[in-house]
Order: sequence, then structure tokens, then C-alpha cells
Amino acid sequence: MNSIKHILIYFVLLINVTVFAQYGQQKKADNLFNKFSFVNASEVYKNLIDKNFNADYAVRQLADCYAYMRNPDSAVVYYKKATEQDNVPIEYYYKYAQALRGIKDYEGSRIWLKKYKDAGGNIDDSKISKDADFITSIFNAKKQYFLEEVKFNSKYSDFGAYDHDGNTYFTSSRDEGVSSKHIYGWNKEPFLDIYVKEKGNTNDVVDNKSKLKGEVNSVYHDGPLTISNDGKTMYFSRNNYDRNGLAKDKAGISNLKIYKATLKEDKWTNVEELSFNSNEYSTGHPSLNSDNTKLFFASDMPGGFGGSDIYYVEIKSDGSFGIPQNLGNIVNTSKNEVFPFVNNEDILFFSSNGHQGLGLLDIFATSTNKNNDIIDIINLGVPVNSSKDDFSFFMSSDGTKGYFASNREGGVGSDDIYAYNRILPLKVEGIVTDAINNKPIENAIITLFDSNNNQIAYMQTDKNGYYEINIDRDAEYKIVSSQVKYVDDSKVFTSRKIDKTTTSIEVNLSLKPVQDVKVLAELNTIYFDFEKYNIRQDASIELDKIVNMMQNDYPNMMVRLESHTDSRGTAAFNDWLSQSRAKSTYDYIISKGIDVSRITKYEGFGESRLINGCDGSINCDEKDHQLNRRTEFIIIKME
Repeated sequence: MNSIKHILIYFVLLINVTVFAQYGQQKKADNLFNKFSFVNASEVYKNLIDKNFNADYAVRQLADCYAYMRNPDSAVVYYKKATEQDNVPIEYYYKYAQALRGIKDYEGSRIWLKKYKDAGGNIDDSKISKDADFITSIFNAKKQYFLEEVKFNSKYSDFGAYDHDGNTYFTSSRDEGVSSKHIYGWNKEPFLDIYVKEKGNTNDVVDNKSKLKGEVNSVYHDGPLTISNDGKTMYFSRNNYDRNGLAKDKAGISNLKIYKATLKEDKWTNVEELSFNSNEYSTGHPSLNSDNTKLFFASDMPGGFGGSDIYYVEIKSDGSFGIPQNLGNIVNTSKNEVFPFVNNEDILFFSSNGHQGLGLLDIFATSTNKNNDIIDIINLGVPVNSSKDDFSFFMSSDGTKGYFASNREGGVGSDDIYAYNRILPLKVEGIVTDAINNKPIENAIITLFDSNNNQIAYMQTDKNGYYEINIDRDAEYKIVSSQVKYVDDSKVFTSRKIDKTTTSIEVNLSLKPVQDVKVLAELNTIYFDFEKYNIRQDASIELDKIVNMMQNDYPNMMVRLESHTDSRGTAAFNDWLSQSRAKSTYDYIISKGIDVSRITKYEGFGESRLINGCDGSINCDEKDHQLNRRTEFIIIKME
């Protein structure tokens, strides 16, 4: 009996010891997770699942581990299991939907986004309904970017490639050349350093000897970076640390800070922390605008829209910084916006997992108006974006090449640098003018045809007679302009063999008035001063155009002149005044050598043909009366 009792006590103690050990394992896993050591945490959570200890919780945590490690293939397996649990938090519906995008299951993603919405989740219905059209448009869009191999990638993380003065700077965790390495628990790789592939280095070997010279690289994360136009100042990201190691905020997290360094004798020294950093939030991923007056960066500082947002600060003439400005909700979302880059045209590029994309982080560009206000964002599409993380975009000064990074399939490391060549968008643009007076024609019809005479574009000119149409390179085109009062004009042009940096082909069109049009053109009307019939200076310029047209463009053209007055004065006086204006116009044209037979008649109509309501019954400004004091040219014969 005593032996049975002892055996029972032994088993109870064994069970208690086992349970206690499992609780210890869960605590260990959670501690690793909270320290962002996701690789190690995932192994412990898998062990807890195998032993069926608090397995539902471990499944959710393991799914989050894989999501943080940017491994959607594994994340979807465990998020699927999580969504099958009773009373699972609805946020896992959203997480599962995002992971499904990471494996290109866009239909499945939409299903789970709708379930998230139906369960009370905060998401815009339009984001779900428009997703199918978005995916179709992205994959069917004409490609601008064409990828090239980068031979200096490593088996570790490489990103943040940045060209300056012929050198390529980038951030990497490839440091295998030291006997004692600092390992980052998030992904079990060495901490990041900044490397330089110097101009003239054609063998693509970038090793420990290629680290940035000076004081920028530390024992923790350093990079990415940006360099001032004069090449003397570098801004870069770095872990917040002090003499005791990584400095942490109240939640135990070591944040990023932005520092600057100065180039002296080929070494980057005098490292200084920027004034707007904080121990309680991150600032990182710096990028300068074209004239180096603004520094853009990502931060999760309080007051943003959620996650990390894109900000900028003014760089003052004395080198100090203004107050960080959030770029607003066109750029920023409740999720993460990171890795800003500003090109030579001051267009902002950034990565986000909050805007409509193909998977995890996608790269976007901003669209601005004439005042340089951001009015929209544009997904760069494939092949720049994929179902995985795509980030750290860079573009050369001429816009034809650059880099980005991605953890997509087919790389050699966890994150790889991809180079691209870009075919710049090309447009045909021009102005449609009146052949007689060279003034722009508004609302002229522009029709563009390809080499097979297929219509490919149709539009109208603006108030300045201007048009522009996007076209392909290496193609032949015909463009036709038409307007009801004019004879059509057409031109053929080619986009073949033009320089790759050319972005516009100018094709101007000139329309001749059609024969027998009543009034040659309103803008050819000439005007007179009050109660006068002499030819003013501005009128003589217009009359010289008529003379030139009759002498050179239309040698058989015949016209009739009709002159008018405003309503002020007696009817008899105005009849005489209008006839005098017709006669002075006639005399001017004849004095320039035009045969009298080509002016069939000149006649005054007094105030009988006002073009507005200024008949004396209402108060009119002088400029309105001026419109009635005119001579018009009626075409009798054109050809």
C-alpha cells in the first residue's frame, strides 16, 4: 500500500515538474520574442506545440515569429491554424490575409480581409472590392524597370545600395572576417555595417576590407545612409547604444537614431547625433532632397498615423534642424511607411505595407501638382515589387538606373540588392496654333495613329493650345489636329534612335482657317480708341499678319472689311465713325502693297452689331465697350 502511495506521489511530482518546465519554456519563448529574437523564439514555440502545451497560444506566437522574419510561406501555415481556433482574436484574420498576399494568393487574401471586416475589423470596403482590378492592372501594366544581376550580394542581408561620385555604398550583415561576431537575435545574422564598392572595382569582391573607413561603423546596426551633394556630410541610421551596450526605451526596445558624419582625409569622422532623435522612439532611413535643404526619414514618434511614418525636417543654413513634419495621410497609413528616398526631381519614393500592394512591403512613388503638393501615390508594379518585402529604393540622377532590395525567392541571401535599368516614360507634346496669327487654338482635336494607322489616342488641347500624349519608344506615329473652323494639319514622327534620357518629343501643329469662314478668327479683330479711327500700334501688328498672309500664304485670298462702334454717341455719328474705321483699315492694307481688287468691300455698321449687352441699358466697364470698337475680316475667297 505504501509502495502504491509512493508511486502516485512520484507521478504527481513528475507531472508538476513537467508542467513547471513547460511554463518555463513558454516564458523563455516569450522573452526571446519580446527581445525580437524570433529565430530562437520560433524553435521554442514549435517545441511547445509538439508537446501540446498551451498549443493555441504557441501557434499564434509562432505565426507572428514567421511574419516578423518575413517568411510568409511558413506564416500562412500557422495563421491558418490560428484562424481555426475558437475565439481567436480577429486581428489574426487580417494577419492571415496579409500572409496570403505574401504567397501571391490574392483571392484568398480578399476572402480573409472580408471576414476581418465582417467580424468588426476596421478596413475600407473599397480596398477589398478594388483589389482584383488593382492586381490585374499591376501585372498588365507596361514595364518600365528591367532587372540586372548584382554580383556583390552575400548569403546574409544586403540592402540600402546608394551611388555617389562613382562609389556604391550599401548596408550588409556579411561580417564574417572577425573572430567574435555580434549576432542579431531577430534573424541570427551579424549586425549591419556600411560597405563601399569603390569605383574601378571590377572584380565585385566586397569583403571586410571594404567597410566604410572612419568612425561610422559600430558594434551594432549601422546604415542605411545618404550623402550631401558636396560629398562632405553623411547621414546614417544606427542603433541607440551607450558604454553599457544597447540603450533601451521604457518598453525595453533599442530604437534607431540618425547620426551625421563628416568626411576628412578619406575617413568619415566627427559622428554626431541629430537633435530630433529620442530614446523613446526610432528615427532612421535618412534621405536628402535635391538641394539638401530637407532631410526625410521614417519614425514611429508619437502623433503619427500608426506604425512608422515618413517625416522631414528643414536643414537650416547654420546646419541646425527644424521641427519634424509628418507628410500626412496621403503617404502615411496606420501600418508602416519606411525607407524614404527623394530623387533629383524631388519625387518621394518609399516602402509601405499599408497601401494597396502585392504582398508585404511594396515600393511607391508620390505624385505632385504644380505647387509640389503630394496628391497621390503610385505603386511601382512588377518587377520592382513582389509578394515579399521590397524596399530601400534608389534612383540615379538621370532616372535611368538604380537599386532596391528584396527578400523575394531566387536571391542568394536573406535580403538582396537588385539593380535596375529604367526606360523613361516618353511623351509627344506640342502647341496647336492659328497659321495666320500664331495664337493658340483651344479645344483643337488631337488624334494619334500608329504605323498601321490604328488610332491609339484622342484628346483636346487646353486653353494654351497645348497637348501631351504618352508614347512608346522605337515606334512610328502620325498625329492629326483638327478644329471646325480650320483645315486639318498632320505630321509623322518617330521615336526611334533617340537618347534613352530623352523624355519628350515636340510636335507643333499649325491650322489654316477654312475657306468662307465668316470671321477669320476672333483674335484677328482689331480695336480702336474711343471716338477715333486711326490705326493703333497693336492693330498695325494684327494688320501686318493679314498682309503677310495675303501676300505669302494665300495669294488669291479676298476679304471684306466690317467695322463697328460702341453704343455711346449718336447713331449718325457712329455710322460715320464706323465707316471711317473701315476706310482707315482699307487704306492701311492697300498701303502695304495688296491689290485693291482683293478687298471686295469695306463697310461701317455703327452700333447696330454690338457683341455684348453694352447698349446703354446697363453700366459697362471701358474694357467691355472696347470689344465693340472693332474691325472684322470676312473671308470671301481663300484659295
